[in-house]
Amino acid sequence: MKNILIIEDEKAIAELERDYLESYGYSVQIEGRGDIGLEKALAGEFDLIILDVMLPKLDGFEICRQIRQSHNIPILMVTSKKEDIDKIRGLGLGADDYMTKPFSPSELVARVKAHLARYERLTGDRSGGERGEQIRIRGLLIDKPSRRVTIHDNESSLTSKEYELLLLLASHPNRVFEKEELFERIWGLDSNGDAATVTVHIRRLREKIEHDPSNPQYIETIWGVGYRFKV
Repeated sequence: MKNILIIEDEKAIAELERDYLESYGYSVQIEGRGDIGLEKALAGEFDLIILDVMLPKLDGFEICRQIRQSHNIPILMVTSKKEDIDKIRGLGLGADDYMTKPFSPSELVARVKAHLARYERLTGDRSGGERGEQIRIRGLLIDKPSRRVTIHDNESSLTSKEYELLLLLASHPNRVFEKEELFERIWGLDSNGDAATVTVHIRRLREKIEHDPSNPQYIETIWGVGYRFKV
């Protein structure tokens, strides 16, 4: 049984989300305060977190940022704001997806299922030919089975989307990817956001793997098109 944490201060919404998710076999906990929700998220064994943006004591953006420092599980952020800047900000902090209120409970369940399935594919038991596979390029090491990334023997902590972006680019060296294609392949056609989301994640990824992010040695910008991994 998958364990889900809902951090939402609107009790009626949180209970509706819980009821629908439990009807599909998920185990669900609810917390209405941001600071306590963060404590539970960091201490508990959850498979996915549904995180409201506007919360008492601590907002969803800060909660997402702190969770991402140590946890790599899917985070689905929920907001009543429709401004793109909030969506981009949330995704840049490491959220996996965004939903804007009001939304149908069935859509929430569909998003939860999709992100749990994607996470399992990326982190589940790998056997056979994939075991032990690594990508080594100029001091960068990507170990696929463990999802660990090291730069000159120093491990870099990446969010799930940062890792997926890096792995996709590094697996196709010198190929130019358009921003729209990267968004579709990493976030999926049904996700909220746009190509600007890719730009935010590339910037954060460079900050973690490049010696000089303003003069990248790995991920090169192809102006007007997208990005490629240089070899």
